[in-house]
Amino acid sequence: MNPILARTVTGLAAVRATLKSPVVLVPTMGALHDGHRAPLRRAREIAGPDGSLVVSVFVNPLQFGAGEDLDRYPRTLADDLALCSQEGVALVFAPGRDQMYPVEQMITVSSGSLGQLLEGAFRPGFFDGVLTVVLKLFNLVRPDAAVFGEKDAQQLALVRRMVADVNLAVEIATAATVREPDGLAASSRNRYLSAAERGSALAIYQALRAGTAAAGEGPRAVLRAARSVLVAAAVATPPLRADYLTLAEPVTFAEVGPDYTGEALMLVAATVGTTRLIDNTRLTFGSAP
Repeated sequence: MNPILARTVTGLAAVRATLKSPVVLVPTMGALHDGHRAPLRRAREIAGPDGSLVVSVFVNPLQFGAGEDLDRYPRTLADDLALCSQEGVALVFAPGRDQMYPVEQMITVSSGSLGQLLEGAFRPGFFDGVLTVVLKLFNLVRPDAAVFGEKDAQQLALVRRMVADVNLAVEIATAATVREPDGLAASSRNRYLSAAERGSALAIYQALRAGTAAAGEGPRAVLRAARSVLVAAAVATPPLRADYLTLAEPVTFAEVGPDYTGEALMLVAATVGTTRLIDNTRLTFGSAP
């Protein structure tokens, strides 16, 4: 089926009134790739055979800081529509900036202390921008459920917290991280990488695998094994510059200690050339309390 394309808030409202429930939203910034098929197929599972899939395509300026890649972020709407057609999407909402922000956004969502850790520390204001646009999309699309990828683990945790804190009637579901054949997590930013840069970027996944292999020896061993991979990648050609490597509790994202037991996330962020990438994996230490 070919999805209906709505470019305005008014057009969205008109089409939304015709959609069969449950309506499931997959928010994106476009430049869709095979990695987006996983959340779309998860959305279809939730919607069932009679429900409706909605995809939003909007490069949100509020989540880009000075010097980041807002202007060069890929915009491939025709290709996005083709992929959505293949996955049975009913409606694509692809507004311009003037539709989402007709006047300067005065009121925004604060991501709180969780939004200041890790990605929030390296990208101040990033999560405030993400939560603000997600809340606007929820209000405009009025979905019964929304699907987010597990690769953006901190973003996912913050969206869940926002939904709980402000009592939104939206079910938040997840889709597992999709990896390309070499292990690199699927991302719209991968297209920026040269062949040599991609080779260096693979150290992110290799670090996660090395850490996972050491999980039986505890958190210190995990970080030591993963860090050794990243240290070697830092002197590769081209070098991979790590912003952080950490083990965090999955809800609060507080750093776990050496005696921690239970589930944890190992998170990595690094830059090669001008491309910054993130990835994570879930581990379990000992027996959960």
